[in-house]
Parts: sequence; C-alpha cells; structure tokens
Amino acid sequence: MKSYTLQQINDIINGVIEGSTTNEVTSPEQLELANANQITFIGNKKYEKLWEGSNACIAVVNKDISIQPGDNRAFIKVNNADLAMSQILELFASAPPCFEKDIHPTATIHPSANIGSNVKIGAGCYIGANVTIGDNAIIYPNVTVLDESTIGNGTTIWSGTVVRERCIIGALCILHPNCTIGADGFGFRPCPQQGLVKIPQIGNVVIGNKVEIGAGSCVDRGKFSSTIIGDGCKIDNLVQIGHNSVMGRFCIMAGNSGLAGSVTLGDGVVIGGSASIKDHVTIGSGAVVGAGSGVTGDVAAGKTVLGYPAVDGRVALKQWAILKRMATS
Repeated sequence: MKSYTLQQINDIINGVIEGSTTNEVTSPEQLELANANQITFIGNKKYEKLWEGSNACIAVVNKDISIQPGDNRAFIKVNNADLAMSQILELFASAPPCFEKDIHPTATIHPSANIGSNVKIGAGCYIGANVTIGDNAIIYPNVTVLDESTIGNGTTIWSGTVVRERCIIGALCILHPNCTIGADGFGFRPCPQQGLVKIPQIGNVVIGNKVEIGAGSCVDRGKFSSTIIGDGCKIDNLVQIGHNSVMGRFCIMAGNSGLAGSVTLGDGVVIGGSASIKDHVTIGSGAVVGAGSGVTGDVAAGKTVLGYPAVDGRVALKQWAILKRMATS
C-alpha cells in the first residue's frame, strides 16, 4: 500500500504547511468520509464547517482558509486546492488495464494500416484500410477505426468507441467508452414523392490535441467539410455535437448538452449540463451558457446567458426573482 508523510506530499504540491501530524496518508477521500490516514481538500470556504467533523489528518486548502487544523492535523495551503488535489490523486491512481500482448491476436488490422511504435491494440478491435495510428496510442478492446482515419500519438481510445472513415483525431486525446466519432449528421429534407430524403454527409470530423470526450458522446461528421473540435476541449458524457459545428480551444461541454448543426464556439466557452444550442448560432470566446438553457441566438464574447430561451444572466435572475415573489404573494 502506498503511503506518504505530510512533508512528502508537500514536496509535490509546494504549499505552506500549517500544523503537524504523525499520521501517514494512505489515500485521499472527501471530507465527510475520510479517516485518520486519509487526506482531503477544502476548495471553498463554505465547506470549512465540515472540517471539525472530519477524521482526515491532512487537508489541502486555499490560502484564505479561516480555521485552524487542530491537534495532530495539518493544512497544506495552496493557491488553488482543486488543482493541487489533482496532483495528489495522481499519486494514488491505479495502473490502467494491462495488455499481455501489445497487439491482441484477435484484433483485425488491415494490411495497409500504418501502426506506430509502442502501440497497444486490444482484443476484438477492427482497424480499417489506410488507417494511421501514431506512436504510443492505446486502443482498448472492441474499438472500431474505419478506413483512412488518423489517430494521433499517445491517444487513448476506450472500449466500444467507433471512429468512422476519414476522421482525424489528434495527439494525447482520450475517448471514453462508446463514443461515436463521425456518424452521419442529421440531414433530411421533405420530398412529396419519397417522404424524407437523406442528405449525404460527405465530410469528416477533425479533433485537435489533448481533447477528452466522455462516454456515450457523439460527434457527427460534416455535411460538406469538417466538424471541428479544437485543442484542449473537454466534453462530458452523453453530449451531442452536430454536423459542421466548430468548437474553439479549451471549451467545456457538460453532460447531456448539445450543439445543433453549424454552431460555432469561440475559445474557452462553457456549456452547462443539458443546455441546447440552436443551429447556426455563434457563441463568442469566454461565454458561459447556464445548465438547462436553450440558446436560440448569437451570444457575445464573455457573456453569461441563462434560461429557456436563454437571456442575459442578470436579466434571467431578475425574472426568476419576480416570478418567485408573484408565486408567494
């Protein structure tokens, strides 16, 4: 079992120690559940009240904390407790599933595929014609990568994911189980003779570097050119990204949210859970869309919108306050 002293942990996160403890840390845990050999964190002052009832020996805290650690307990003060705790979690993370053979004998790999060095491909995978897989990529069992697609160096693709033909995935990406990259966009037009006519979707998906896409999420291929996910974007589980949408760098989309077709996001946009964005809308860099909101028009850079239909955040809060007063009067 791994264990670390107070000083060993602080050597990693470079904080300021307040208090002391002789207990060694064997794992991290949330405040309420921690025992005397566990480390926890306080990332917001509203959780300070929980420290007295916690059994944790150490807490990683922000520098503005207003309480004392107590006997045989210690705080490690840092600028950002959430970021520091991420370093500690890495210390205790379990090793990923192992591969007994780098390329499992049941994987089907087309002879024309270009497989880089130190690549791992699990059981039951299918790698199509002219696929390129970069160095150090990990493809877990039962992944499908169809013809002429590219997987970048160091990218990890978890089981059940499908990457359809001609899609491009950058380096150091993580695709969680059952992602679908490059499915047909939702394109149909009414026809008196045939009912709904399917519009061919002949584009692809281009995903940048260090992108993470959650389990069960779908990124549709473009109708003409590409659906684009910029570098560093983080996409939660069960997210839908429609055809020909373009996401800038470092955008965040929380679970169950969705972009209709041809939506454009600037850099650093945050989309809250279950929010939906109408087709052909542009959301400027740094904008925030609140959870459950429905965006029907363009959103300026840096603006926060809430509600359905979404309006300026301050306006929405005033509207809700008025409705609450009306309901209780």
